[in-house]
Amino acid sequence: MQRARRSLLAAAPAAAARAALVCWALVPALVLADGLRPLNDSALSDVRGRDGVSFDLNGFSMNGDMRVTYTRPDGASIWAGNPSAARSDSATPFSDPYRFDIVRSTNGLADVAQFSLPQNAGGEQKWQLAFDFGVNADGIDRDGGSIVVSDLALYGGGWQFSTPRTQDGLALGVAMRMDIGQWALRPNGRANTVGQMALDNIRIGATDENGNFTGQPWMIADVARQPALVNALADENGPRLHIGIGAPDAQYGTGQAASGGIQIGKISFTSPSGNVNLGSSRIGNIQINYLDIKFRQ
Repeated sequence: MQRARRSLLAAAPAAAARAALVCWALVPALVLADGLRPLNDSALSDVRGRDGVSFDLNGFSMNGDMRVTYTRPDGASIWAGNPSAARSDSATPFSDPYRFDIVRSTNGLADVAQFSLPQNAGGEQKWQLAFDFGVNADGIDRDGGSIVVSDLALYGGGWQFSTPRTQDGLALGVAMRMDIGQWALRPNGRANTVGQMALDNIRIGATDENGNFTGQPWMIADVARQPALVNALADENGPRLHIGIGAPDAQYGTGQAASGGIQIGKISFTSPSGNVNLGSSRIGNIQINYLDIKFRQ
């Protein structure tokens, strides 16, 4: 019940705040504490509550036989299915929830819908994920195997959604800091490690000018300073899906793209005849200054 009450309080609309202030305004002045005063209608009209909701995923797990298939006009297709997901929890429920808020832009742009991930400072929240996939193309119908992700820990960051300044579509912001125990491609099924390709001890986050991780999320895109964009562009062949990240905007930011890094502790392959260890890999500084992807019909 405590969690339910806190969720309701986080999502309380502005009307509740106004009602509370009306009650205070009706209390005789003699019983008001120092610093409190009655509010007139004009003052009450300026009261705003926080438009948002907080929620926890304590004890979350999911398994199923759902399948999503993308089929091209020529009949070729690719599918992903049989997803599973489970999360370990914080020691104290609802101490570090997910948050969804509608916030005002600080630079006069459109309001922003913001989904914030838990800070997860102690690394207690870890995800275990898996799904199967396959393709059917050029006369070949084949199960590709499984993707298995172990000990995925997200540390802050999240997603932003808003309206683009000059175009139709959806403006996006993405910030990410994550550690992954192992990402594995297993062609013989999620329980069979023979023939797998595995990336161990992956780390992604913001870096400083020397390529050192700062412990902060990497701001890959920001709805004001460097927005990502998803929309449909039309040419002589008709509309097509477009995904891009704009150049850094000096008007609303520094004009510099944020720096991030990727580190992989071990890259390995397994086979019946033995294992191959390719060692580690690291990219100290990555900056996305511009991205433009247009999908062919």
